[in-house]
Amino acid sequence: MSDHDAHLLRALHDEHGEALYAHALRLVNGDRQRAEDLVQETLLRAWRHPESLDPRRGSVRAWLFTTARNLAIDAWRRRSTRVGEVYTDELPEPPEVVDETERAVEAWTVAEALNRLSPSHRDVLVECFYQGRSVSEAASRLGVPPGTVKSRTHYALRSLRLVLAEMGVTG
Repeated sequence: MSDHDAHLLRALHDEHGEALYAHALRLVNGDRQRAEDLVQETLLRAWRHPESLDPRRGSVRAWLFTTARNLAIDAWRRRSTRVGEVYTDELPEPPEVVDETERAVEAWTVAEALNRLSPSHRDVLVECFYQGRSVSEAASRLGVPPGTVKSRTHYALRSLRLVLAEMGVTG
């Protein structure tokens, strides 16, 4: 830092320091340490951007106050987005045990319901839902236009719901 820079910072601090500190103190709800840090960071920004202090661009004090306000908002946003650590004496709940038997029964039920659908409805559901193909990919594999895949999927899902309801499946 040159002597000129040091003189500039001292002059800024002497002229605006008290008012800037009071402003910073209000911005951080009376936390003196954070207010001091805010003043220091504001003056550091002024030193890094001396062109901003040109009186032809506006009031120096207004620039300092606006910079301090923006820095306080940025700090508040950083703090509010952090997730705090949670301390507890209790162990977390154990993961839910997956009942493979129930899964197998569900798979057999869906397979039975699919077998009760027409071949064109079953094929479109298998392509789109089980194979994970897009409408255009399914259309290409089934040899039908994409619009047909869309309408068949709609009607196939309606039919599947009816078949499952007939089988006593609810939900």
